Amino acid sequence: MNQLLLKEIPVYVQEFLRHIQVKKGASLKTVEDYFYELRLFLRLYKKNKSHLPSESGLDNIDILDIQLKDLENLKTTELTEYLAYIKPLKQDNPKANKKSITNDADRAPAKRTKSKRLACLKSFFNYLEITAELITRNPTRKESHIKLDKREVKYLTDEESIKLLSVIKGEHHQRDYAIITLFLVCALRLSELVGINLSHIQNNVLTVIGKGDKERKIPLSASCTRAIDSYKRVRPKSTQDKDALFLSERLQRISKKTVQYMVKKYIAAAGLDVKKYSTHKLRHTAATLMYLHGNKDLRALQELLGHEDISTTQVYTHIRDKEKRDLINSNPLA
Repeated sequence: MNQLLLKEIPVYVQEFLRHIQVKKGASLKTVEDYFYELRLFLRLYKKNKSHLPSESGLDNIDILDIQLKDLENLKTTELTEYLAYIKPLKQDNPKANKKSITNDADRAPAKRTKSKRLACLKSFFNYLEITAELITRNPTRKESHIKLDKREVKYLTDEESIKLLSVIKGEHHQRDYAIITLFLVCALRLSELVGINLSHIQNNVLTVIGKGDKERKIPLSASCTRAIDSYKRVRPKSTQDKDALFLSERLQRISKKTVQYMVKKYIAAAGLDVKKYSTHKLRHTAATLMYLHGNKDLRALQELLGHEDISTTQVYTHIRDKEKRDLINSNPLA
């Protein structure tokens, strides 16, 4: 986390961010997301408390003097205002004008944005009240979590997955084939894939370093083992990243951007929609196919995917329901 940025927030917020990273095992991205959300929350809070003009921006508001006793007395209306906050449109922005937005209601934050903001605040105030014992009143205690609409999972069919693998060619085809195979079979996250080391593969079992640096074991299928072995036979030697499994042309650990570009290239070559599919959709594909063709053991799937909460895994149970609906609707009498 950038030390200069940390100086913009009160010490108690810095301690909270340190707590979720060290004690809770939050990823750096989560810590950064919470930093920006809490900074926005405190800036908006001070702007409203100080009765600053509505046209004045938030970027230059000093929040270091906000006391904990002020936050203890936070009102529900102030929470609501933060959850509903949207950045003002710049009138000189041609892209914004093209949207034909007539009022702020048309630009209300999505439910998912509000849910993330509320989760951040609840975590922050729970820390202040229970862990650090810095406040005696938690203004978010009575706030219910925002119920999200279930997202439809996008994934490749069996045939589309095979077609994607079939179009892989070129100078680095062994590496690229192994990467896409691991996505489609092992349901890896992008960060997990680029972080694989040679030493992480032992006796056909892959040790994955997931979110919060948590390890999990994934048995490698025959197709994964063949793809990795084929790549290792042509894998160049690297003096910088000797243990990194996948290397770039510069003989460094392959970057996320390189993998994303490569996957998009082959998705296009397979005649699939590049706007619809991505590296994360390949992870969805693996999880979906495992659920559809496996024994429907959600706990095993949760462990394999590295989901902390099984409710995240349950999104795949709705796929079978959708297939049933499609079958019913295909009936000409429907």
